[in-house]
This record gives sequence, C-alpha cells and structure tokens, in this order.
Amino acid sequence: MRFGYKQILRLFIVIVGFLHSSHAYHFLAVLHFSSKSHFIVGSALIKGLIDKGHEVTVISPFPQKKPIKNWHDVPVSGVLEFMKNETDDLLNTLERSVMENVVSFHKTGLQVTELVLKSPAVQKLMASNQTFDAVINEVFLSEALYGLSEHFKAPLIGLGTFGAISWNTDMVGSPSPPSYVPSTLLPFTDRMTLGQRIGNLALLTFERLLLDLYYLPKQEKIFRQHFPHSQRSMLEIRKNAALVLLNSHVSLSFPRPYVPNQIEVGGMHINRQRKPLPLDIERFISESPHGVVYFSMGSNIKSKNLPFEKRQELMKALKSLKQRVLWKFEDPHLEGKPDNVYISDWFPQDDILAHDNVKVFITHGGLLSTTESIYHGKPFIGIPIFGDQFLNMAKAEANGYGIMLDYKNLSANALKQAVEKMVYNKEYTNLVKAMSARYKDQPMAPLQKAVYWVEHVARHKGAKYLHCAGLDLNFIQYHNIDAILILYGGILFVLFVVLWLLKCLLGCVFGNKSQSGKTAKKMKKQ
Repeated sequence: MRFGYKQILRLFIVIVGFLHSSHAYHFLAVLHFSSKSHFIVGSALIKGLIDKGHEVTVISPFPQKKPIKNWHDVPVSGVLEFMKNETDDLLNTLERSVMENVVSFHKTGLQVTELVLKSPAVQKLMASNQTFDAVINEVFLSEALYGLSEHFKAPLIGLGTFGAISWNTDMVGSPSPPSYVPSTLLPFTDRMTLGQRIGNLALLTFERLLLDLYYLPKQEKIFRQHFPHSQRSMLEIRKNAALVLLNSHVSLSFPRPYVPNQIEVGGMHINRQRKPLPLDIERFISESPHGVVYFSMGSNIKSKNLPFEKRQELMKALKSLKQRVLWKFEDPHLEGKPDNVYISDWFPQDDILAHDNVKVFITHGGLLSTTESIYHGKPFIGIPIFGDQFLNMAKAEANGYGIMLDYKNLSANALKQAVEKMVYNKEYTNLVKAMSARYKDQPMAPLQKAVYWVEHVARHKGAKYLHCAGLDLNFIQYHNIDAILILYGGILFVLFVVLWLLKCLLGCVFGNKSQSGKTAKKMKKQ
C-alpha cells in the first residue's frame, strides 16, 4: 500500500494531536506505612497512572523487586523494622479498651512520620531539584508528611486506604453526623440504637479532643522541624487538599454525605480479569467434590503466631469439614496438619476467590479482603482483631452475607457451625451476589475513576474551585452557633420584653381599676 503526500500529512497531524492531548505528568506518591494491604491499594493507583504514560516517584517501605518503567523508588526501610514489634502486638489490642488503642495508634503514627522524614532517601529527594504535578499521600497518621506537597509546590491529594474517617474528612470539609456515621473502630452500622449513638458520640468526642489537643500539635511540631521555611502551617496545608480518594463504595457500606472532591474508588486494586492459578492449587480446588474454604488472616496477623490453643481449635474445626481448605499459614511445618488442608505463606487471593468451587472465605474482616469477597460473590466468616475489621463485619452481618465470630471465645464447634451454615444455607451466597451486582454496576471502573481525578487535579493546577468554604470556618461559625444565639436568642429576648411590658401594662390597667373600685366603695360608705 502506497501513501500519498496528503495521507502522510494527515497521519502527521493525528500523531501530533495525540501527543499534545496525552500530556504526561510526574507524581510523588507517599505510601509510608508498613502495612502490605495499604500498599496494595496505593500501588494499584500508581500502576494505573503509569499505564497512562505518567511517571511516579514512590516513597514506601516496599521497593519493587523488579524495575518497572516510570516507577522510581524512594525506600524507607526503617519503617518496616520499627513496625515489626507493633504488628506482633496486634493480638494484644483485644485486651485493651478502644480508647487505649486510639491513643496507641496515634503515638505510633508520630514515630512513623519522624522515621520517614529522617530517612536518608527522603532527605536526598527533598534536596533534589525535582518537580511534581501533584503529591499523592496516604492519609494514615502522617499529617506532617503533607509538607512534601508544600516543599515541592504541588497540589496535595489524599488517599484514604479504608474509607472516610476524620483524618481525611477534615481535609475537604465533609460532614460526618455521629447520629448515623459510626466510628470505624466500633461494630455499629448506620442504624444505631440510642445506647450505640451515645457510645459513638463519646468515642468521636474523645478522638476529636485527642486530635486537636495532643496529636495534631505534635505533628505540627514535626512539620516545623523538617519544613522550617514553609509559608503555611501544617493545618493550612491539610485543609487545602485538592482531592481525597476513598477506598470505599456506597454499595459496600451505607449512604453518607460527601463533598465533590471526595471520590469513592473502593476496590480499584481488584483484578477484573482472573489469572490462571498455579497447577497444584487449581487441582486442589477443582477436584474437591464439596467445594473449598479459603482461610486467611491478612498480611498483618500471621496464623503461625496465634496461641497454640487457638491453632488447635482451628485445626480441629478444619479437619471436621467435608470441604477442602486453603489456609494461609506462614510455617511450612504445621504439626498435625489435617489431610484436607493445604497451607502456604502466600496465596493469589483475588484469583482464588474468583474460582467457582470456592464456597466460603474465613477472614480477619479487613477492608481489602471483604471488598474482594463481595466483588467475587463469596460470603465470609470474620474473626476481627483490630481497627475497622469490627465495623466491616458488623455491616456484613447486618446485610446477611457475613457471620462474625469472637476471637476470644473462638472454638472449633463455633467455626464448624458457621462454615456449614454458610455452605448449606444458600441465602448467604444469594445476598452477597446481589451485593456484588450492585457494586459492579458503576459507570466507570474504580481505578479508571481514580486516575481521571488525579489527572484532573494536575490539569487544573490543584482544582481550587472544589475547595469547600466550610473549611475556612471555625467550630462556632461552622455549626452556626453565633447565628443561632443571635437569631433565636434575639427572638426570645424580644418575646420576653413584650411579655414583660404586657404584664406591666395589664398590671397598671387592672391595678388602676381595682384602686378606682376601692375609692368608689369608700366614698359610698362615707
């Protein structure tokens, strides 16, 4: 086929137009925390941006083992070493009160923030002459890190790895009425009893006071140490975030108010195309006549570290099942392992849950695991340990596709009954499949939506038009307390004055009549 002059010119114009319209940006992603599940969410967004031709520099404890084009690592390995002891202590959170755990989480956040900013790799990056079109920062106990957006003069984008909480709603001014928006640390739904609303309000009030009087001033101090020349305070940077991406979706939780620059992209890490499983796992699953139960306590809680008594109860329950079991167990030498159990320190969870012969998922109730299970239409049994796991399982139970078991009182009989109930009562599967259909019925895939909004912020230089005016008001102004006092107080004052004057007037009138009557009677007698 021969091309003429006009065809070549048209092709040239098309190519130039395409190159002009597909501008490549350079982003800085701060995925500072050592939780692998948090990193999975952030890395999905990074890969989505790279697929669109953008470059991303990534601050994280998880540098890539194999180079990825346009992915530039800034490793902060010290965070992994520090957090190892914290992760090993997670089971002990069940022995502490919710308020004690809240204080502990925030203290950990302060230490991690300092470790990241003192890291030689981060210091080197800050000393460089690099420029970025936006800074994407995970919103997880790291407010002083927002100074990186000010340092590089780039818009700040928050990434909420487990949905809307005060840490990220404060960044964009989204209201969170405690009457129907429960704390992520409580096992409540949006339909709370009076007692639950009181408990929810008490915890949220405590958290608000902790943030404003202790935690945020500490983060501000760290911020000033590392960004001494910043023209804005940490709180000013925080409340001027361009965008917050949330790892949630209304179909998976409940309706609540959002401002326009608070975008739900829950499940953007999920594989939409199932990949083939390793042959041995595929055979183990497909050849099971009664189906398969998949069991994983996530990336932070290791099954091998569970107390001996708990492991024995778990093995007793799994051994008694007709189903085969895939158990994420981090020690290849599990003494007394039942014959129907396959153990490994890692499984391709997404692809396993997509398999038709997998019937039930036993999980810790983490947001990634529950979202994946719902997406693939698999009911699940939750053994929550900490954080938002209790809230996730409360929602699953309320919606009828989950069963929550108490870790402290976990027994072989309770677990066996829960599995059998879920396998043989098809209502659990029917309900979760209906939930899956609602979740999948979106106009745009979550990752596609996240990438679009990040690009939108870069294109429009921070998209300042999305800034909510409520962020610029203090507590009294935001809740209209001054206006309420003046308006309603003024009305009450006027009513009081009117009633008082009326009383005085009536007193005078009736007083004069009474006096006139007495005078008339006196004169008559005389």
